[in-house]
Amino acid sequence: MQGLFSKREASMTGPMIRIAPSLLSADFAKLGSEIRALDESGADWIHIDIMDGHFVPNITIGPGVVRALRPVTNLPFDVHLMAAPVDNLIPRFAEAGADLITVHQEAGPHLHRSLQLIKSLGKKAGVSINPSTSAETLRFVMDSVDLILVMTVNPGFGGQSFIENQIEKIRTVKKMIVASERPIHLEVDGGVNRKNVAQITEAGADVIVAGTATFRGGPDCYRDNICQLRGA
Repeated sequence: MQGLFSKREASMTGPMIRIAPSLLSADFAKLGSEIRALDESGADWIHIDIMDGHFVPNITIGPGVVRALRPVTNLPFDVHLMAAPVDNLIPRFAEAGADLITVHQEAGPHLHRSLQLIKSLGKKAGVSINPSTSAETLRFVMDSVDLILVMTVNPGFGGQSFIENQIEKIRTVKKMIVASERPIHLEVDGGVNRKNVAQITEAGADVIVAGTATFRGGPDCYRDNICQLRGA
């Protein structure tokens, strides 16, 4: 597993804008073929939303599914844990094949401990904040994160509309990243489409999670959808 991660490392660094299709919008009856189609269509990462029915209302998939999908592609698995408590899940998803594991700032009392656990397992560590959460809550973990995920919808459901006031938060987080002088990715998830992606990247995002915008029209459209997001 460590060897595969090393090969994928190059896909997780550098200045380019990355498109990370969210499997939440995929056809769950054929996830393997969906991931193959995304890989062939030019996706950069695979964003995997894990929902526990507690921190968020819905339930999605567990580590067994991630493990089954890992041999399908060499693209980085960007695993977003919308779960509380979360620490007991981190080792299971690390072992299943996650390359980057993101936990929510709101999911527990010891965010720093959760991030250190991810790091101790040899994975990249991310932290996510909900629309109503201040960016200031991140200030004292900037030295521990490889990615910050700004949620631009309330987590738990796909297909929601982008919350416009989160643009200001994206700009604020970007300033914090620049001030930290560390190579931290700034990811945005929720309601991203061709109409707003330019505004989002201009505000500082370098990883775009796109569910509906990627999967619209089926596999024959994935390449065009991804290209249109990049072009926009």
